[in-house]
Amino acid sequence: MLFRQLFDQDTWTYTYLLADEGTHEAVIIDPVDTQLDRDVKLIKELGVNLLYGFDTHVHADHITSLGHLRDVTGCKTCVSVHGEVECSDIQLHEGDTFKFGKNQIRVLETPGHTNGCLSFICDGMVFTGDSLLIRGCGRTDFQQGSAASLYDSITKKLFTLPDETVVYPSHDYKGMTVSTIGEEKRLNPRLALGRDDFITFMNALDLPNPKRIHEAVPANLACGKEAQV
Repeated sequence: MLFRQLFDQDTWTYTYLLADEGTHEAVIIDPVDTQLDRDVKLIKELGVNLLYGFDTHVHADHITSLGHLRDVTGCKTCVSVHGEVECSDIQLHEGDTFKFGKNQIRVLETPGHTNGCLSFICDGMVFTGDSLLIRGCGRTDFQQGSAASLYDSITKKLFTLPDETVVYPSHDYKGMTVSTIGEEKRLNPRLALGRDDFITFMNALDLPNPKRIHEAVPANLACGKEAQV
């Protein structure tokens, strides 16, 4: 399988492009609007046919390019049914599967950072969005966030995957690119706290809002395009 991990420096966001090398059918996860030209160029250079574009959740720190990718490539846009993104072509549910060539991507609902957070499982990899980060996790203080739900999503769902499952998050702020489920079980300090202390810790973070939250959320509810008034 062809695999590319792409990075947006302004928002510390990872975008992932996966493609079947036989059929050239492809999917993309968490594309960023300011990187649209880069991503379209790469898709054309590699000669792949983008079937699906997935967002792990309704982002608050950047604007998705899903709507624009749909216009350019004809791909189907896919967001959690709980994200209430009415313009999305497909509303995703737990257990949904999508084929691209010989490969298959499976949807896992992992709420907590937001109530519409998803992770995607494919070929020994899991794309965890903002649910599970490398040695950390997403914040839980807006967009229907819940520290209790996030702890359960990670420990009862993600941590039940095989230890060798490779973890690819939506963001990293320290230059890390990849981890594994086994590593995060052993080394993630937040998850080592236990459920009650994790909830207490997350509820006391008192972080400033993302700089673009008031712009990004309405745009992302409109598939990355200007919200219709």
